[in-house]
Amino acid sequence: MSVILLNLLIALILAATVSVEPPGSSFRILVKKSERKLYLYETVGGKERLRKTYSIALGNTPIGHKRKQGDGKTPEGEYYITHKNPKSNFYLSLGVSYPNLSDADEGLKAGLITKSQHDAIAAAIRTKSKPPQNTKLGGDIFIHGHGVGSDWTLGCVALENQDIKELFDLLPVKTPLKIVP
Repeated sequence: MSVILLNLLIALILAATVSVEPPGSSFRILVKKSERKLYLYETVGGKERLRKTYSIALGNTPIGHKRKQGDGKTPEGEYYITHKNPKSNFYLSLGVSYPNLSDADEGLKAGLITKSQHDAIAAAIRTKSKPPQNTKLGGDIFIHGHGVGSDWTLGCVALENQDIKELFDLLPVKTPLKIVP
């Protein structure tokens, strides 16, 4: 009986001294096009803080929201990271869930996409997977490297290589992303 009590006492002492780890952190990205900045926010234990600010470059036609393939504009709206590409032509890249449902709704109204394309985009957004990239709305929007000297991309968000490396290593797929004017 004394062995059982001793083991119980040891278990209670250990339980009292073990610290509880804080819940995992989560991230979100805010891109402010007019400022040419990407803001990385981290939430730990229910408290959000700005973790880091990065300089960015945008599409070669930076003002306004992306509406169709080839317009050179960076999209605006609510998105998420769809995948990571370690073999990007632009060092490393994080896929952006463009087009989103709002983009698809506008594209359907404008006659740029079919109802079935709209439905496929909506289904991808519901499951937080990669929406179809081969419609007249355009696609293959990324956050990637190769520098921020001027607005030079075809609609992507570009960073310095060391900055995209940080984000690539840190952020999980499905990280929320908001792009504002």
